[in-house]
Amino acid sequence: MTQANNPLHGIKLETIVTELVEKYGWEELASRINIKCFKENPSVKSSLTFLRKTPWARDKVEYLYLKANKLPLPPPKVDSRNPATKTHNAAKKPQSIKKPTAEATDAPSKPVNADIWGNG
Repeated sequence: MTQANNPLHGIKLETIVTELVEKYGWEELASRINIKCFKENPSVKSSLTFLRKTPWARDKVEYLYLKANKLPLPPPKVDSRNPATKTHNAAKKPQSIKKPTAEATDAPSKPVNADIWGNG
């Protein structure tokens, strides 16, 4: 497999984390990427340990690095932890509303709003 199209080819994870910390600082980095290793006692070493074991976190760090350096961004990956965002209600097919029947409500059948209009 060739790495010719990979903008991260040849860049170490340590370099990525170090440059992001220099650019944003730990506090800003933690606000951009909600990861505990950036929030509590942050260090490059502990961050590298976590990021090497956690692919979803590494993807987020690499994406931020690419974005910060204005490099080509990869296509979005499907996050198995969060299902795809739900479609908007406007895009959904309207559902029909079932009116309760007389048997279901145990009420005598009479026209809707009969009390208001005097038809009851």
